[in-house]
Amino acid sequence: MNQTTEVRPPLPPFTRETAIQKVRMAEDGWNSRDPQRVSLVYTQDSQWRNRAEFPKGRAEIVQFLTRKWAKELEYRLIKELWAFTENRIAVRFAYEWHDDSGHWYRSYGNENWEFEVNGLMQYRYASINDLPIKESERKFHWPLGRRPDDHPGLSALGL
Repeated sequence: MNQTTEVRPPLPPFTRETAIQKVRMAEDGWNSRDPQRVSLVYTQDSQWRNRAEFPKGRAEIVQFLTRKWAKELEYRLIKELWAFTENRIAVRFAYEWHDDSGHWYRSYGNENWEFEVNGLMQYRYASINDLPIKESERKFHWPLGRRPDDHPGLSALGL
């Protein structure tokens, strides 16, 4: 499909309601842990900064996410709207995961997103910090996949 014919509502300019909807849709996609599915919300030439990696384009995004979710096991993510303008959204997020040795982490961060008029994300800039936690300190307890609507968000969890 040609990028110019691809459309991913809600579209800019964003309102508070549509920005929150866009954030939840992103959270749901990432919680699927399906790199191909996730890549489709980005432009063909999307540019990222994620820690020390700089993927460009969908193929590199798929490779990046495949590596990520092979390392970050039982990944569960919550995103929350921080701010928005006409075609930009800022979010804060936290996710919990463990490595192949069973060590748990909570990763905190912020993302800045910029969208094309068709609703696809052109730029994604992420800053992330990892905090080792005990399994007993986990706060994200839902079956792998989409966070249930009644599960608390970041603010409600005190994060």
